[in-house]
Amino acid sequence: MNRGPMKTQPKTDFNARALACWGSVPDWVEALADACSATNLSAVAKQLDYSPATVSQTLSNSYRGDLGRVEEMVRGALMSAVVDCPILGEIGRDRCLTEQDEPFRATSAMRAQLYHACRGGCPFSKHTKGSDHGSDA
Repeated sequence: MNRGPMKTQPKTDFNARALACWGSVPDWVEALADACSATNLSAVAKQLDYSPATVSQTLSNSYRGDLGRVEEMVRGALMSAVVDCPILGEIGRDRCLTEQDEPFRATSAMRAQLYHACRGGCPFSKHTKGSDHGSDA
């Protein structure tokens, strides 16, 4: 059965959307739009460990969550921003943020070292000593 020519969805111009919604587009939003245009929004969202909705809202300048964290994830994953982790050495900023979110695990010496380093004064940490209201193992 011939259904005729397949219709394809028009490709979204993520850069035009960012420009329309941001006005003056920050470099990291431009990098995010470029990455979405090169692949697709869902693939970029997965790479950043965010939902496609978060990436879409970021491009549209309507995201109400922690935009600073999104920026840091984009800078690490898409713009090659690195930090000097006291435990792992030079790592991407996106990995640094991901490691900070991991819980303490006494069964892993590396995980325990990272947990304490992230909460013990690392200049790249979003945690400050004593601000973690969970158990400080």
